[in-house]
Amino acid sequence: MTEKTPLRLFNSLTRELETFQPIHEGEARVYTCGPTVYNYQHIGNMRAYIFADTLGRTLTHKGYKLTHVINITDVGHLTSDADAGDDKMEKAAAREGKSAWDIARHYQEVFEADLERLNVRKPAHPRATDYVESMIEWAKQIEDKHCYLLESGLYFDVSTVPDYGRLARAVTDEGERRIDEVEGKRNAADFAIWRKTPPGETRQMEWDSPWGMGAPGWHLECSVMSAELLGHPFDIHTGGIDHREIHHPNEIAQNQAHNCSADSGARIWMHNNFLVDRRGKMSKSSGEFLTLQALVDKGFHPLAYRMMCLQAHYRSELEFTWEGLEAALTRLKRMVMSVERLADAPASGSTDHPKLQPALAKFGAAISDDLNTPIALTALEEVLATKKIDPAAKRAAIEEMDAVLGLDLFGLTRKDLRIRPKGAQITEEDIEDALARRKAARAEKDFATSDAIREELAAKGVEVMDGDPLGWEWKLS
Repeated sequence: MTEKTPLRLFNSLTRELETFQPIHEGEARVYTCGPTVYNYQHIGNMRAYIFADTLGRTLTHKGYKLTHVINITDVGHLTSDADAGDDKMEKAAAREGKSAWDIARHYQEVFEADLERLNVRKPAHPRATDYVESMIEWAKQIEDKHCYLLESGLYFDVSTVPDYGRLARAVTDEGERRIDEVEGKRNAADFAIWRKTPPGETRQMEWDSPWGMGAPGWHLECSVMSAELLGHPFDIHTGGIDHREIHHPNEIAQNQAHNCSADSGARIWMHNNFLVDRRGKMSKSSGEFLTLQALVDKGFHPLAYRMMCLQAHYRSELEFTWEGLEAALTRLKRMVMSVERLADAPASGSTDHPKLQPALAKFGAAISDDLNTPIALTALEEVLATKKIDPAAKRAAIEEMDAVLGLDLFGLTRKDLRIRPKGAQITEEDIEDALARRKAARAEKDFATSDAIREELAAKGVEVMDGDPLGWEWKLS
C-alpha cells in the first residue's frame, strides 16, 4: 500500500488542522518532551509516548526518514511549574538514600524498559546533563536583551518576546495561576533560566556559571537540545497537554530570543490529552499512581494498555478503568487469534487484492486525519474479518497496518497475553494439568470430579471459561 493521502495534523499553536509539509525534503524531525527521571512514570505519562510513537510510525509509513528525540531530564527541575519548591532529583535522592546520579540512571532504565514493553520504537534518548555547557552558552547569548539577575538566579523577561503565551492562550488564566510569586520578578510569568544554589547549600547536581553555582532551569534544556539535535526550525514538537500552558510557551520564548525571530522553534506543536481516573487526572504528586508494572501485576499485558490508548483519539481525555483495560485486552486477544491463522502465510504478499482496498483506504484516511486511531483499528478489524482471500495478501495488509498501530500482532501469542498476576498462587503448568484432568473427567461424564476441579481452581483465583467464544479456556483473577 502506497499512502498518497496528505497527512493532516492539529497544530496547538494555530488551533487548526494543517497539512504536514516537511522542512527538509523527505525527512521528518520530531522532538518529544521526555520524563524527569526521579520516580517511576505513571501510565498517564506513558500515554504521551504511545501517541508520539504512533505519530512517528505514521510518518515512517508516509515514507519520511524519521529522526525522533525524547530527552531525558536527569538534572532536577523544581517540584512545581513555578520557580519554587524542592529540586526533584535532590528530593528523590534524599528519599531513597542514593546519589542523584544513581536515581537518574535507575529511573531512566525503568522508563526505557517500559517503552520497550509498550512496543515504542527506540528513539534517541539524550540526557540533559550532557548539554549543561551548551545551556550556559545559550543563556549567555540571550542574557543582555532578555534576562535579569535576582538573588535566586537568572530570569527570563517574557515581555521581551512577541506574543508570549499564544500557545497556551491563557497567559492570565490557568497558566499564571500555576506560577508562584518570586520576589523581584518583573512579570508573573517570568521564569528561571539558571537557578543559583542557595547560600550555605550544596547540591549533588550543580555547575559553575557566570551567575554562580547552580543548575539550568527546566525549560532551557528542551530549547538547547532540540536546536542541537534537530536544528531550528524543526518539524514537530510533542508533549502532554499540561506542557501547553507553561513549559512549551517558555520554550518558545527562549527559542525566539535565541533565534532573534518570532519563530517558535517547531513548525507544528502537538499535545495529547490527559489520562484520567475517577479521582481525577493521573499525577505523581499524591504519591498514589498506576505504573505499567502495576498493570502487569494485575495480569494485563502492556500492549493491552497500548490498545486502550489507541481506542481513543490522542486529543480526547481517556478515562482509565480496569473494566476498560479488560475490554482492550479482549479486543487484542481477538486480533491475535485471527492472526494465528495466518502464521504459515508467506510474509511477502501484495496488498493489491480488491477485497482489501476499501479497508486499506479507510485506514489510510483515518491515520492521515490527525492520527484517528479509533477508526484505523476498525479498518484493521475489517481486514482481519475478510474471508476467501489469499492469506499472503491478508497478512501483508495486516502487517502494514500494524506497523503504524504498533500492536505486534505477529509477535504476540496467546501465552504472552496470559500473564500471571503477582498474587497468584498457582503456576500455568498446574492450571493446564488441572484442566486436562477436568477434560478427561467430562469425557467420562464424571461431572462431580469436573466440578470439584473447577472449584479447586476457583479457590486459587483461576476462572475456567467454559463456552468462551474466544476459546481462551481460563484466566487468573
